[in-house]
Amino acid sequence: MSRVLVIPDVHLKPWIFDKADKVTRDSYDDIVILGDLVDDWNRGNDLDVYRETLDRAAEFGKTHDKSLWCYGNHDVSYLWDAMESGYSIQARETVIEGITKLERVLEDRYRFVHKIENTLFSHAGLTETFVLHACGYHIKDIDEIITKINHMKKDQLWRNSSPIWARPQNDFYRMFRDDIFYQVVGHTPVEEPLNLGGVLSLDLFSTYSDGCAYGNQKLYIVDTEGRSYSEAEEQ
Repeated sequence: MSRVLVIPDVHLKPWIFDKADKVTRDSYDDIVILGDLVDDWNRGNDLDVYRETLDRAAEFGKTHDKSLWCYGNHDVSYLWDAMESGYSIQARETVIEGITKLERVLEDRYRFVHKIENTLFSHAGLTETFVLHACGYHIKDIDEIITKINHMKKDQLWRNSSPIWARPQNDFYRMFRDDIFYQVVGHTPVEEPLNLGGVLSLDLFSTYSDGCAYGNQKLYIVDTEGRSYSEAEEQ
């Protein structure tokens, strides 16, 4: 069994890392960050908060040198020059510089999909449709599939069913081998943890356009064996 402290979508809220640092250390074994460090409502011109968030992420990655990180669609949109909702032209160079620095710090800990025991962690979820079309069912080994996905680029991942874009909370997607694997995702804001169809959704720090909290702004620890979760307790 592994107890995983999950940090969901940050979206320019560096204080989430401070909150994570206050969680009782012996209550978890691993840390996974689900991506989308940048972009938020009406913050596109605030370059200072972009820098602060990315610097804090790099600091957290150095301090927690076993933590695992997932790319989010907002993060790679800058690396791939793929404009989307929330993309800040003004912050483009700042984000590319910050994400590149983070990649150097994290090295092989920064990926699209991570697996701990039989639990998959990604920004949006690994769907059957995506694996079929992007990997093919001739590949049977999950580790081989994850390795292939983690080396994919924009032309393969910039699609609705991919691990950075899927929304199993809203659309009918059968998740990849849902009889075997449990999945933990962010990407789609929820008010409380949503445990549905073998997918645990934890994007709990997103806000409305006026800045009011959408989710409960709590961190959770996932039991990868028991497919259960509990609220993280602070010291």
